Amino acid sequence: MKTIAILGSTGSIGTQTLDIVRKEKDICVSALSAGKNIDLLEAQVREFKPYLCSCEDESDAGELRTRLADTDTRIVSGMEGLIETATEPHAQVLVTGIVGMIGIRPTIAAIKAGKDIALANKETLVCAGHIIMPLAKECGVRILPVDSEHSAIFQSLNGEPKERLEKILLTASGGPFRGKTRAELENMSLEDALKHPNWSMGRKVTIDSASLCNKGLEVMEAKWLFDVDLDSICVLIHPQSIVHSAVQYVDGAIMAQLGAPDMKLPIQYALYYPDRRPMDINRVDLFELGSLTFEKPDTDTFPGLKLAYESCRIGGSMPTVFNAANEAAVKMLIEGRIRFVQIPEIISSCMEKHKVILSPDVDDILNVEKEVKAFAEALL
Repeated sequence: MKTIAILGSTGSIGTQTLDIVRKEKDICVSALSAGKNIDLLEAQVREFKPYLCSCEDESDAGELRTRLADTDTRIVSGMEGLIETATEPHAQVLVTGIVGMIGIRPTIAAIKAGKDIALANKETLVCAGHIIMPLAKECGVRILPVDSEHSAIFQSLNGEPKERLEKILLTASGGPFRGKTRAELENMSLEDALKHPNWSMGRKVTIDSASLCNKGLEVMEAKWLFDVDLDSICVLIHPQSIVHSAVQYVDGAIMAQLGAPDMKLPIQYALYYPDRRPMDINRVDLFELGSLTFEKPDTDTFPGLKLAYESCRIGGSMPTVFNAANEAAVKMLIEGRIRFVQIPEIISSCMEKHKVILSPDVDDILNVEKEVKAFAEALL
């Protein structure tokens, strides 16, 4: 019996993780955390009976304590609550399904506590990869990727010597705006950006997919996760979302992982690695599919990807600037305060303003986040 804790249990990754727990019946859940959705969190606590659950605000925690007074689950809140969730003693694996840099401190705490990390929180490696990866090695902890692309790379590397890797082929669907011109993007709304053709994801990731900023974050994540040079990561637009990513080796061989676009596959693979379990998801019918196509990304129309590469080359605190500025811009779009095309403009302005810190610690990273988001607000 395996025991897990989940950061972000009411979000897309968290709810799908719990779907797997329901089906497999050989995983216990010892701790859950969520943001504001305390109705769903209450239902999850009653179903999975964790020792601990955490929510964002103490006021919500108080409400949950009243509602769950008939249970044995302890209710906590805030950053301390997230860290308690991440380090809950019974858990062997922490699933980091939380969105944003708020996931960095709990992930570090979990690694120090000896937990394996099923990683779905991009910001952890984008902003703190130089801290996370050496710490995981020092503590003997496995970082198991949950993103479909990084899971595909992880699977394609399985059993092969890493030094024989020549190139990572990181695929992207192109999102709902693939093939559109800059002029056409001027008229695209929030609702348009949320109409992803293949994947069902949270709003933030769906908008990032539309702008290709998500792929830029994944490039930075892959650099740390697989310890490769930035120049060996190549992004391909693959509209069918069947090839989830691939690895090219020094002899020219390409190993790829293919499958239907369903996040439960990489989540389950991370939970049971190196085992594979049967899954009741759609199978890819290659006869029906007929063809798979690949295109170069249009970084002139979608400059977010180009800015991500630039921030990663600069290094230090600049990836944090890219991430924080993008988070701020997406929030403004959701609130109706900017247009979709302004997202990369805000990121670029924030990068130009920033004075790089070469080797930021966690406090530096979180301070840069605050400064960048304040500057992004001032731009309006």
